Amino acid sequence: MRTVALAVTDGMLHFELSMAIEVFGSDLTHIVDPWYHFSLCGSSAVQVDRFRLEPDHGLDHLAHADTVIVPGWADTDVDPPAELVDAVRAAHAAGARVASLCTGAFVLAAAGLLDGKRATTHWAHTGELARRHPKVTVDPDVLYVDNGDVLTSAGKAAAMDLCLHLVRLDHGSSNANKIARRLVVPPHRDGGQAQFIATPVPAPGNNPLATLFPWALGRLDEPLTVEDLARQARMSSRHLGRHFKSLTGTTPLQWLHIQRIRHAQELLETTDDTIDTIATATGMGTATTLRRHFHRTVGVPPDAYRRTFRSHARSHTDNRGRHHRPGAADAAEARSGVPPMPHV
Repeated sequence: MRTVALAVTDGMLHFELSMAIEVFGSDLTHIVDPWYHFSLCGSSAVQVDRFRLEPDHGLDHLAHADTVIVPGWADTDVDPPAELVDAVRAAHAAGARVASLCTGAFVLAAAGLLDGKRATTHWAHTGELARRHPKVTVDPDVLYVDNGDVLTSAGKAAAMDLCLHLVRLDHGSSNANKIARRLVVPPHRDGGQAQFIATPVPAPGNNPLATLFPWALGRLDEPLTVEDLARQARMSSRHLGRHFKSLTGTTPLQWLHIQRIRHAQELLETTDDTIDTIATATGMGTATTLRRHFHRTVGVPPDAYRRTFRSHARSHTDNRGRHHRPGAADAAEARSGVPPMPHV
């Protein structure tokens, strides 16, 4: 069973900390069995805002975990505790995969784990991270960055995206999607997606397109047009466009294109369907058309995308011991497997 340790000290952000506990510390054996063995690690009782936490182990126990999660650090003007920085560095040296949520990136940077690497944090703190740690390539525009054995996320909801990304790597897309549905959050937002991107599928609610979105998602294999969508929504094409822009931040055709690409990603991850079959299922028509649009949007060809996710699955399921640490080539492939979506 994979072990996940959450590093806790005074002065951490409770929102990101609670997300990690919800994902990795809940009993989800009804979805994945065995699930993670989870522990809180801190030097003593910890005060996080109004909450008091009693750690299961000391910070030295981080070195025994397969995955170490470092939540957000509240006051980025203050250096994180040396004891925490040393423990995180020791855990990584022992072979742990280390992930930071939000401003937890300052802890990883202080430990030297981000030197020469690309990383992100909450957009409001990316400038300070870059100033204090010039050896780190700070990307302010993404949700999370996967360097293989070191991962960083942007702030708030992006922390959940990174947690689900870790679950997807360890247990596959299908199980990650089940957990996302349980948490009522989007099942997959790519790490390269912009921090300010509009929600591609608004949550069900009282809006003029509430019934149109599921209708369209169930017909991605059909050659839908703006007129088809407008007819189904019982409004003019111009009126439909205004509602789409307000709810999704994009146009009806751009939205359809992104949903087709994301459906293709899901099929590439979870099935052995041929590229021709996936092209038909996503409304792209031919394998040539799918390859062209997929490569242009995602940044890699469909075949390479599939190999990346299959290689991740093998690297995590073939190892009976500690977490597999990819080499440089694997890390590059892993980064291409979490490709950027367009800024819509």
